[in-house]
Amino acid sequence: MGGHAEDGQRYVSLAGLRVRGWTGGMVHRLLGAADRLSVNPRFRDAPRVRLYRLDRVEAAERSDEFRAVAESSGRRSEAVRAAMRRRREDVLERIRNEPIDVPRLDPGTLALRAVEHRARREAEWGRTGGDGRIVNGPVDRSSLDPWKVDYLRHRLRHYDQLLETLPGHGRSSGRSEAATLLRERICAAIAEAYPPLAQECERQARDQGVGPPLQ
Repeated sequence: MGGHAEDGQRYVSLAGLRVRGWTGGMVHRLLGAADRLSVNPRFRDAPRVRLYRLDRVEAAERSDEFRAVAESSGRRSEAVRAAMRRRREDVLERIRNEPIDVPRLDPGTLALRAVEHRARREAEWGRTGGDGRIVNGPVDRSSLDPWKVDYLRHRLRHYDQLLETLPGHGRSSGRSEAATLLRERICAAIAEAYPPLAQECERQARDQGVGPPLQ
């Protein structure tokens, strides 16, 4: 498993060892230094691939020490997975129960803040917005609902701190699920605070794949 031949010998790479159930610590403890360094077959300029003789790997895998270390590593891995599950559930529960405090502004102030926020964003982008308008020109007020929702979501971005204890990658991290739930709650809170924006909140939630705002 994971082996290949060079100079009449069978070798296993680090990737192949991981497929066989080895961890980095187990390699260091039971195999030590690599038996051969080989050019990366896919990327010639990448660091050379560490290879370990297959007969030496198989001998180590038959040892009592390997079995003991593998069992210990498995228990540690399960403990880590359990801790990650608990952390994910804790974050999801907090997001479900966290009060979302939406700024309450009169219609004129909200429209002005939305236009100003859009202008700042377009200045950062160095281009016009997605609708092709330049905000310092005449503005069609019927177009402001997306800008208002964008502005309010910007004002609520500090709730992203709820995600900070979750890793930024990997399905098991739960970050994607937590971020989706948080967007749902924020969209729902904006729709509740500003009923005329409910349709736009629903549109943005739908476009981002999070479903309609929660009722």
